[in-house]
Amino acid sequence: MPLLPSFYGGPPKYLFNGHLETIVPSLFRKVEGVHYSRERINTPDEDFLLLDWAKVASKQLLIVSHGLEGDSHRHYAKGLAKLFNSRGVDVLVWNNRTCGGEMNRQPILYHHGASYDLDTVVRHVISLGAYEEIFLSGISMGGAQTLKYLGEKGLDLSPLITKAAVYSVPCNLPSSAATLKIPENSFYRKRFLGKLKKKMEAKAIQFPDLIDLDLLRRVQDFDEFDTHFTAKIHGFKNAEDFYSGVSPDNWMKDIQIPTLIINAKNDPLLGQACYPYELASNKAEIFLETPLRGGHTGFMLKGQEFTWAETRLFQFLIGT
Repeated sequence: MPLLPSFYGGPPKYLFNGHLETIVPSLFRKVEGVHYSRERINTPDEDFLLLDWAKVASKQLLIVSHGLEGDSHRHYAKGLAKLFNSRGVDVLVWNNRTCGGEMNRQPILYHHGASYDLDTVVRHVISLGAYEEIFLSGISMGGAQTLKYLGEKGLDLSPLITKAAVYSVPCNLPSSAATLKIPENSFYRKRFLGKLKKKMEAKAIQFPDLIDLDLLRRVQDFDEFDTHFTAKIHGFKNAEDFYSGVSPDNWMKDIQIPTLIINAKNDPLLGQACYPYELASNKAEIFLETPLRGGHTGFMLKGQEFTWAETRLFQFLIGT
């Protein structure tokens, strides 16, 4: 228990496989009418984070953590912001370092295990004294950060944080990383690598001795990129050490609040170890829902503004 049945009936007919369910919303879905106010906060290591608020004068707040190379303006972030705002809940989407339109100050960037920056955001929100209840959500990489954070905090989690919900999450990062080696996933590999290489090129301007640009240009896969750049910059030995070291399933057993995980069975970016059936079967706080369809951060509904995943998160967190 809590392995939940899923009532997602599937996407529009033209999205007839997991790749289309993933790619079409990513490239073409638009969410209008979300207006953020931006706040800059400092981190303990003398860097900064950019926070985008969508407020409706609520005492409840949803904190959203975005996916790899995403930001507060991605369709899935704005979809949650618009839906929750329309139901009377404030929303805060925080941008990982380098993802809010400005390059950060420190050599480090961000990664799936950067729960320390989520902790900085949560501490800042609590210090404001404006909210009586806080919910955490995350999409893809942001879901991994959220699950890791919740497990790390365990019983020390602020009582203001009462529930969490995430979807399309690489619960086991080595398993998810392995999917990017599959030939049919070359679109995602090239797209992510292209964006991350540009980030590293910008970082090389700040720290010329840190980045080997000749090596960067030769890198063609994530194992190479994460070994020579992500792992090196963030203090890991290599890609394998990085993937295993930050994988959220190292901490998920220690989560102490009701937490929903939605991972579609046809998600092209999730390996089998990303579906924590055994943990959910034995841990009362973990609610696992694995619909047959949905792709990666897809879950579109015919003729509907919001995705099934967005409405499902609202149902779980708010209960109406």
